[in-house]
Parts: sequence; structure tokens; C-alpha cells
Amino acid sequence: MKSANMKIALGLAALAAFAANTVPKPDDWPRWRGPADDGMARTSAPVKWSDTENVAWKIEIPGKGNSSPVIWGDQIFVTTAIPVGGSPAAVPEPPPPPPPPDRGEFKKDGFKGKRGGKRGSGGPGGMTGGAMVEHEYTVLSYSRKDGKLLWKQVAHTATPHEGHHPKYGSFASNSPVTDGKRLWVTFGSRGTYCYDLKGKLIWKRDPDVKMRMRNGFGEGSAAVLDGNTLLLTYDQETGSFLLALDAATGKEKWRAERDEISNWAPPLVVSHGGKKQAVTAAPNKVRSYDLATGKLIWECAGLGPNTIPAPVYLDGMVIVMSGFRDPNLLAIQLGRTGDLTGTDAILWSTNKGTSYTVSPVLHGGKLYMLTDNGMLSCLDAKTGKVYYDRQRLPKPYSFKSSLVGAGGNLYLSSENEDVIVVKMGETFEVLATNTMPDEMFISTPAVAGGEIYLRSQKYLYRIRDKR
Repeated sequence: MKSANMKIALGLAALAAFAANTVPKPDDWPRWRGPADDGMARTSAPVKWSDTENVAWKIEIPGKGNSSPVIWGDQIFVTTAIPVGGSPAAVPEPPPPPPPPDRGEFKKDGFKGKRGGKRGSGGPGGMTGGAMVEHEYTVLSYSRKDGKLLWKQVAHTATPHEGHHPKYGSFASNSPVTDGKRLWVTFGSRGTYCYDLKGKLIWKRDPDVKMRMRNGFGEGSAAVLDGNTLLLTYDQETGSFLLALDAATGKEKWRAERDEISNWAPPLVVSHGGKKQAVTAAPNKVRSYDLATGKLIWECAGLGPNTIPAPVYLDGMVIVMSGFRDPNLLAIQLGRTGDLTGTDAILWSTNKGTSYTVSPVLHGGKLYMLTDNGMLSCLDAKTGKVYYDRQRLPKPYSFKSSLVGAGGNLYLSSENEDVIVVKMGETFEVLATNTMPDEMFISTPAVAGGEIYLRSQKYLYRIRDKR
């Protein structure tokens, strides 16, 4: 009996130790949208820096990747795609897409119905960039302390079947995720890979699909982890599906076929009524699936094409948005089933100031959203009440990097050298403009332990306040 009790005690101690090691600490940023999937850090971050001030280190990352870094303990993880045999020839940039129309007023009740119409198809004939040469799809781990490379793993080597947007795309745009014990990385059509934190491969999985994205814009939906379920989105011009894998083994749990077109927004896992559901924002319909079975729970039309911002959640309500043509935001009450289009499950909506590319921050009951051309809005997340509407920044900017919040401040990483810091709250106030000469930020920053980690097109920076 004593021996059995000792075994039980040892087992409980081991379980507690494992749990302690896999619960995110303030020093961790385990996934793209932060510890709570709302864009918020659990610590503060520096407010002022430059390329010569408060930079603890700067390292060059080989190849090209627009995925965002994730952090656990002393390790930073990033993905990249490295052309074999050196850098490929530069691909000319296409003309920028037309700005989304700014029309319509805030609506408290419902929405105007299904958006869109016939969409263009992807493929080589579209606006496609990226050299079609063999690439090494690579995972890198760096030390937070000094930026030293800890390990490198080439997950896969192949020639891409389709390109990407020349300016904003990459062959490594899907952000990884970690639970402190394992790291999951996905390169979309080029496979999904699970490693331990020392770089040992645990499993890999070929999705057996070559995605065709609208106008050849490229792939880039982040991997989403909840417990032992890994969610991967394969929304493309035809043949779309949402895949749930056993995170420990890579085996398929379920697959939900989707009547959907190209979409880059990742799913959001929420709990309601004692059950977990995965909410997916997409052009044809917002849909929610039972996380355990993949069964469709509810759906709702109303977003426009090119959905990119990640959904957010507050008190039994999810907020989804699109910002390209026919922009719209829907605040949807959970607890219903079936088709919610046009019902009172839509608590409020607006088509003003919605984000096209930038994912929002939700904190303190306030929703912060940023247009690609640099207009920031703050709304009451529960009611849609506007605190401030499309405030302009100190100078013209373009944005693709998503918002992050830390220590009561918002961080806006631009394409135009600057990272702007704005005070969070009901009034608009710019606190600092931090210039990094010649840098362009597409990746979203990571914030951990009072520091901010910025990935530009070529470098990774650790920004630390010397004070």
C-alpha cells in the first residue's frame, strides 16, 4: 500500500511539474496573438527606442519569412524559407490594390446582408511573386539572452507550386505555436511539423494539397493549438477545409469541408455552454465548429472578401471583421445554432474603420482596430459605441503587421521604418514614434518579460529598456 501511495504521489508531482513548465509565464509569447489570443502581453514593453538606443541585440535571419516569432523561456522560434543556391532574382512589385471604400454608417442592429459576388481565381496567372526555385523551409531557435542560434532544422526542401504577393507575401508566413514542451510549425501546402524544444522532430504531416490562393497572394494562416488539438486552415479558391490534428501524434481527428474561398484568418477557440468551439471568419460565411467533433454549430454571412484579421472574444460574443471590398464587422452572440444571418444574434456591426490586414487588440472591454493606411479606432466591444474614430497618425503610413498591446500601450509596426506607440484608452494620444531606418515590418511583434521583439524583412531585434 505504501509503495502504491508513493507511486501515486510521484505521478502527481510529475504531472504538477509538467503543468508548471507548460503554463505560459509573463516571459512567454507562445502564439501569434499572444497568451490570450487578444493581442495583449502580460507585461509592459519599452516605449522609446531607436536603431542605436535600447537595442539589446540585432541578428540577421536568412531567407525570407513573414511569420511572427513565438517565445518560451529563453528560446525564440521563427520560420523562414531559404532559396537553395543563394538569393533568387528580385520580382517586380505589382501595383497596390485599390483602397477599400469608406462608406456607410455605424449600425447597431443587424447588417446589410451577404457581401461580395464573383471573385477572381488564384494561380500563376494572378498577381504572383516569389521566385519559383527550390527552397529550404526552415525552423530556427535563438537565445533571448544574446541572439545566439541554438538550433536549425530544415523541415522540407521543395520548389513551390505557386508564388506569393511580391511585397507582402513569403513562403513562410504561417506563424508557429508552442506549449512549452513542443513546437508546431506549418508551411501550409509544404506540410506541418512538430518538434521538441531542442529541435528533435516528433512527427510531420503532408496535407496532400497544393493550395490555390486568390491572385496567387500566397498562404499564411497561423497554426492554432488548444490542449491536444491542432487546428490548420486550408481555405483556398476551391476545395477548402479545416483540419483538426492530434497535437501529440499528428493523426487526423476530423476534417470539415468548407464552401469557402481564399481566406487567411485563423480560427479562434472559445468555450461556451461548457463546450469548446472553433470560430472561423471567412468571406462566404463565419462558421463555428464543435472542437471535439468538427460538427457545424452555427454560421453567419456578412463579411467581404480577403478576410485576414483574427477573431476576438469577449463575454460570450465573438467579433469578426473584413476590410477589403465591402468591409464589415460583426459582433455575434454565442449560444445559437443554425444560420444566424440577419438575426438578433448580431449584436452590433459597423463598416467604418475596419481592418483589412491588421488583427485587432481587445482589452479592458475596448476594441482597437487599424486600417492599412494608418487610421486607428477605439470602440466599446460590447456595444459598438465609438470612443474615437479613424484617428490619423503623425504622418502617412502603411500597415500589415498586427496590433499588440502591452502595459497600457498599443504598438503599431509600420512598413515605413516607424513603430508608433499609442496610449490605450478612450482618448487618442501618441506617446512615441520609434524610427528604425530602412526597416519594413510585416511580421507582428512579440512581447515578453518587458521586452519587445521585432522581426523586419531581414533582421530580428530585441528591444530592452536599459533602465
